[in-house]
Amino acid sequence: MEGHQAACMRKALFDQGYLDEQFLQLEDLQDEANPNFVEEVVKLYYTDSARFIRSIELTLDKNPFDFEKLDDIMHQFKGSSSSIGAKKVKRECTQFQEYCKIGNFEGCMRTFQEVKQEHAALKKKLESYLQLARQAR
Repeated sequence: MEGHQAACMRKALFDQGYLDEQFLQLEDLQDEANPNFVEEVVKLYYTDSARFIRSIELTLDKNPFDFEKLDDIMHQFKGSSSSIGAKKVKRECTQFQEYCKIGNFEGCMRTFQEVKQEHAALKKKLESYLQLARQAR
């Protein structure tokens, strides 16, 4: 039963656009010798991304506004998100960078909320999925 549930949840993550093919590549690297590979990569992603989010928050608090620094941090965050296939998070990161390039403070603030929302939503969904997948193994 858990295997079926995990498969359905995994399919939903792709159908709803939360994940892209990069996640499949991570799953391909998981084997008997490395049964928790995906989970470890995801855990590492959330450790890194929490740090990026904190850096962005601190930078957004400063005056004058350092768009270059924000763009740089978000670029790293986007790279990190790409590596696990976090499709929606990546899209919001790109949008944030566009606002940085044109120096749009409002746009940055708004999009940053979106980034955090997508990031949190994916975390919840991935945690549930990985837990089911673990039980199914």
